Amino acid sequence: MKTQVMASASKHRSAAATSRILTPVMTLKGHKDSIPSIYYFPDGEKMISGSWDNTVRRWDLQSGKEIEEVRDIGKHAVRAVVVSRDGRWVISAGGDANSRRVEIKACEVETGFVKRFQTNTEIIICIDISADGMLLASGSMDDTVQIWNFHTCKLVAGPFESADLVGTVRFSHDSKKLAVNSPVGTSLEVWDVETKTLDVRIGKSRGWDWTYMPILLWTDESKTIIAAFTFTNDDAKTIYEFDGLTLKTVGTPFEGHTEVVRCLALSSDGALLASAADDHTIKLWAFGTRQLLASFDVQHPQFFVLSPDARQLAYTKFTDDDRDLKIYICENPPDVLATIGLSPKAQSTPAQKTNTALKHLLQVRIASSIPTPLIYMDRCSLMQPAVLLQHVVTQRCHLPHLLSLGDKDVRPL
Repeated sequence: MKTQVMASASKHRSAAATSRILTPVMTLKGHKDSIPSIYYFPDGEKMISGSWDNTVRRWDLQSGKEIEEVRDIGKHAVRAVVVSRDGRWVISAGGDANSRRVEIKACEVETGFVKRFQTNTEIIICIDISADGMLLASGSMDDTVQIWNFHTCKLVAGPFESADLVGTVRFSHDSKKLAVNSPVGTSLEVWDVETKTLDVRIGKSRGWDWTYMPILLWTDESKTIIAAFTFTNDDAKTIYEFDGLTLKTVGTPFEGHTEVVRCLALSSDGALLASAADDHTIKLWAFGTRQLLASFDVQHPQFFVLSPDARQLAYTKFTDDDRDLKIYICENPPDVLATIGLSPKAQSTPAQKTNTALKHLLQVRIASSIPTPLIYMDRCSLMQPAVLLQHVVTQRCHLPHLLSLGDKDVRPL
């Protein structure tokens, strides 16, 4: 049976191996140095990016422009950024290799409030925030991992001594485990967050090598881990699924890259896996069948992410050319989306756009010199949003607590 599955997977990979060109529908420009980390906000309409130019930038993906007034200019190179699951916090980390100064900070999106995490480790390479927003993990150049209480900024676990350099830290979806892998894909560990002990480890140290940083991922139910890995002295060109308890391989591997894999991303529903490698390709896979759905020719991919709905893919490049210091936003092909049960993103109709604009209007405060009561409408139809919009504007209503707008009515939060 296993032979049949492997043969079938091989057949699928061969059938879908034709290379394509990935054409960006949008490019985000502004950074002046390498962009090693980008992250979508949960709504898919904004993005955060961190760069060695010491800045964290927020982007409006509707306009394709930076939201300049919230740009964070720090003192050190930014090497990792993440956004909390509720979109409330942006966390960034990095440091200066020469001065050995380290920085981890979290910025509240709505207020701009900043809190800092004090650490004596070397440069922070990777961070992750737990799904419940309670914990923050960091991995540094001195082979250590730390876990923080996100709300108090206090260290609650660590520093743990990893077997090798730390390339990625990733909480399981239930926040009970923390997976750690090396930047060269030769060691993989799982730590128990509650007991602060090592559960299991495979592989060995390969020494100082920061040529790449394979990303690891947990699957939805936190039972398995996906990572680029090598069981030999070769580079990690193959992607494996590992049992989260034993770190034994599960199923057939994802084979197709000819050079080291740099980055991985998994769609929120676990159906689509994306990978980027030094063979100048980004590949899309059907996770369940291991079928290679598409292979795109992309020169020097550095980092990439899938949008929350998996319909977009955003990536950055390794480059010495300032003209390539961009974030490239691309639409995933319709045939690939159809294979995993998704349809291309539909264009909004004028009525839908009007309703969206109305919702945004009703969620902000409208200053008024004439105090008037809040508007409460019993089953107010959205079939004629312009009428409601005109009423709100002409009445100059003050809306500090309004509104949650349903399909057919307007209610106070």
